[in-house]
Amino acid sequence: MTQFKGSITALVTPFRDGAVDEGAFQNMVERQIAAGTHGLVPVGTTGESATLSDEEHERVISLCVEVAGGRVPVIGGAGSNETAYAISMAQRVQNIGVDAILAVTGYYNRPSQAGLVAHYTALHNATDIPIILYNIPARTVVGLARDTMATLSKLPRIVGVKDATGDLARVAVQRRECAPDFTQLSGEDMTAVGFNAMGGVGCISVTSNVAPDLCAHMQDACLNDDYVTARALQDRLTMLHDALFSDASPGPVKYALSLMGLCTDELRLPMVAPNDASKAKVRAALEELGLIG
Repeated sequence: MTQFKGSITALVTPFRDGAVDEGAFQNMVERQIAAGTHGLVPVGTTGESATLSDEEHERVISLCVEVAGGRVPVIGGAGSNETAYAISMAQRVQNIGVDAILAVTGYYNRPSQAGLVAHYTALHNATDIPIILYNIPARTVVGLARDTMATLSKLPRIVGVKDATGDLARVAVQRRECAPDFTQLSGEDMTAVGFNAMGGVGCISVTSNVAPDLCAHMQDACLNDDYVTARALQDRLTMLHDALFSDASPGPVKYALSLMGLCTDELRLPMVAPNDASKAKVRAALEELGLIG
């Protein structure tokens, strides 16, 4: 059975006065593990990887690996639209000691499906650890076609996908077409329970930054085929899911964490603070769950 399953938090990268707030980040990692989170993803999209220097990128992953101490798997973000750079970053992240890397499809360049196969094959051949594909066409424009996914799933160290398409039908088809042990993880919080019912085994989650215990319980229920409990927990989390995506992410989730006293709401340009309507939604959702007074 895969080690990559359940509630896997796509960690924010906290900033203070323009720099990474290392203490806040370490405390967040410890809070996640204490709450039952099954895995961690530092410096993915939610971690504002696009605005981090290489030094910061590696430092944040190192801190995550150090604090986790092998208690949960760490999946390091290491994607790029340039294959040579993606390989370089993946090799550096591998040397830090992560359990896998998360590699996004080539953005901006708009490669063909053959180009995506060549990109991921080169990344696979240049590293020695598991690779999780990251399919998020809303951000990258190009997405992984199902037959491309099936081809890549046959490579021995391409072990799964973070699927942020929101297309639940894909889960069933990919389950049939991909390698038998290929792991499907949702990349969208609102449909995570449905994703699991269709054949997924977890979610790389934004919401679990804020409510890690509830997200972990929900994913545990799914893994135990207890969808009555999973739906009840989904109902409790729905307004929070909605609020955290009511403006450009990770603005709302950082605002939520700031209200909880866990970090500042500081972002790096071109990301800016969420609008007032989004802030009101976030505050109301936190109050509903008893996460703030």
